[in-house]
Amino acid sequence: MPDALLTPERRAIVERAAGLGPSFLARSADHDREASFPTANWADLTEAGLLGICIPESAGGLGGDFVAYALASEELGRHCPATALTYNMHVATTLLAGQIADDLVDDPDDLRILHANRELLWEGIVQRGVIHSQPFSETTSGEKAGFSTWAVPVDGGYRVTGRKIFASLSGAADVHNVVAAVDGDDRNRLLGVPADAEGVTIEGGWDPLGMRATDSRTLVLDGAFVPAGNEWIPPGTFDAVRDRWPYFYMTLSFCYLGLVRAVLDATAAYLTGSGSGEGRRDHPVKQQGWAEMNLVYSRAQGLCYHVLGEVGPDPGPDAVRRALSSTVTTMDGAAEVASMSLRVCGGRSLLRPSRLEQLFRDARCGAAMRPWSVENCLERLGRTGLYDDEEAT
Repeated sequence: MPDALLTPERRAIVERAAGLGPSFLARSADHDREASFPTANWADLTEAGLLGICIPESAGGLGGDFVAYALASEELGRHCPATALTYNMHVATTLLAGQIADDLVDDPDDLRILHANRELLWEGIVQRGVIHSQPFSETTSGEKAGFSTWAVPVDGGYRVTGRKIFASLSGAADVHNVVAAVDGDDRNRLLGVPADAEGVTIEGGWDPLGMRATDSRTLVLDGAFVPAGNEWIPPGTFDAVRDRWPYFYMTLSFCYLGLVRAVLDATAAYLTGSGSGEGRRDHPVKQQGWAEMNLVYSRAQGLCYHVLGEVGPDPGPDAVRRALSSTVTTMDGAAEVASMSLRVCGGRSLLRPSRLEQLFRDARCGAAMRPWSVENCLERLGRTGLYDDEEAT
């Protein structure tokens, strides 16, 4: 890893995450089999202070930036990808209200509201272990920048109505942070809906192919009250993220980069015999497969780390292209490496509770995850260089 990325401060955070790895790995197969939420993992994250990874040290957090989070997410994904994926949904809000808002918000009135409200956000996480989710996906596209969840201003806050599918941490989060539109206002809001508010219900079951421990059921909001202090960023800030801080949308890919490392770990254990049984590392065909797996990982990691080295506001077209390309390379690479591992390790790797069988299923989920799904990224990449910058987006 380049020294410029792994500063002493970031290294300390990654090592803190790595310390949780053995316990996460030990629990992973049970949670996958049962499609149960990893409550104990989240207790460990809380105990380690990692809920506040991107909260300033002055507010009791770890003071990590976007890159620190990316590296920690990769490390967590190496041990329990599903936990790392849900962790992203929590940290996303602190990134938006922290580093990203600091880069985007400059209006004095907006800054006053931002500072006051995010103090509440930070205090809840650091002092009371409040867990946040950030469900974006909806069954229909709304008239307001693709969102069909609506907020009606009322005394002291908003009444929010809408439906969010694939709402990770649906039964575990204390606050669901949703993007909502207000009639007559073209600025979207990011509003923290208390999980225990009247009008909040969770529907359906959760029995997916992979990432089974994320508890991503459907969140239904029917006039749920959101206090004004739970508007974590000023109106319109979320809209600006797409054009001015698009790196935010690649955060899901970091845990999948960690998943690739998990596949390599499990494959290496098989080839060297450090797990159970006799090693196969002297077999030329196995060596070739191992080499191919590492090539895919090196390409994904190298591009991702290159992008992390240039993260910041207002990237140019080439930088955005690299971020989109990194997301595709990682998500498709995870599925490719997981598939190759089954070929290299043979039929026993297909039998549950094989680590590789679980990771194969988890890896298949990445390409479809929005907003930067592989299809969406390829759609944008397919226009770059063929139209002017505005038309290409």
